[in-house]
Amino acid sequence: MKVGVVGVGEMGAAMAGHLKRKGHGVCAFDTNLARLAALAAEGMTVVSGLEELAGQGDIFLVIVSTDEQSRTVTETLARCAKPDALIAVVATNSPNTMVELAAICREHGKRFIDAPVVSGASGAREGTLLSLCGGAPADVEFATPALMAYSRKVLRVGPVGAGQLAKACNNLLHWVHCVSNYEALLLAKRFGVDAQHMREVLLECPAFNLTLKRWDTTKFTWQEKDMDVTMDLAQQAGLALPLAGLTDQLVKLLSAADVKALLYGEKCSYLGRGIKPMNAAEGGLEQ
Repeated sequence: MKVGVVGVGEMGAAMAGHLKRKGHGVCAFDTNLARLAALAAEGMTVVSGLEELAGQGDIFLVIVSTDEQSRTVTETLARCAKPDALIAVVATNSPNTMVELAAICREHGKRFIDAPVVSGASGAREGTLLSLCGGAPADVEFATPALMAYSRKVLRVGPVGAGQLAKACNNLLHWVHCVSNYEALLLAKRFGVDAQHMREVLLECPAFNLTLKRWDTTKFTWQEKDMDVTMDLAQQAGLALPLAGLTDQLVKLLSAADVKALLYGEKCSYLGRGIKPMNAAEGGLEQ
């Protein structure tokens, strides 16, 4: 397939590489010229603008950061791409934005799906992402050969927006796990048991979660954006999600540095309080 890729940062560049290696024709655009130069050095076609890119693909993958960026890119591609081209928003955005963009694409005779991914940068590098798709069955089927270039599986969740809804549900559980993992390991550390060792023990227990397995590589990059989407959806649906609300507040206080200190440092902190292991006299476990 001829695939246009918009946004070739860490995720997009890796995904474009998989597409090329799987035999797809790849044409890329990014506002960052250094990123484009790196892809050009790998033999991929790069262009200087969205209008030029629009003439180069059967399917377009939009891998940008914000809803507004997805809107700008999709509007341009919908206007300029060839009839019946398919635009897939791979970025993590609101389901509501996807519904709006699908309507714009229909007005211009283009197809649209949302196809956000899970498993992060490591999944992008390894080509083992999971694509969560919202859109008409025939459109998801059309896009699947391109999506499978970098995915271990492509799942159609439902109509347009359902892929982003699934991503929001996944993100909520991920950030809940981040908070619960931190508190569980903090408890172990406080009683004098090495937190990294306790993590290894818990990975053998029913409490296992993939977030805990990848705990020391979690970057805490998008928690605020992800939880904003979740809380907006809860408000729109008229749902009280108290655990989500608490997670929204707590996860904003955590960082990759905090996790590193918890797992490997002599002491760490939580909610503004410095924490170190108790000795036996203070109530810690005998060593």
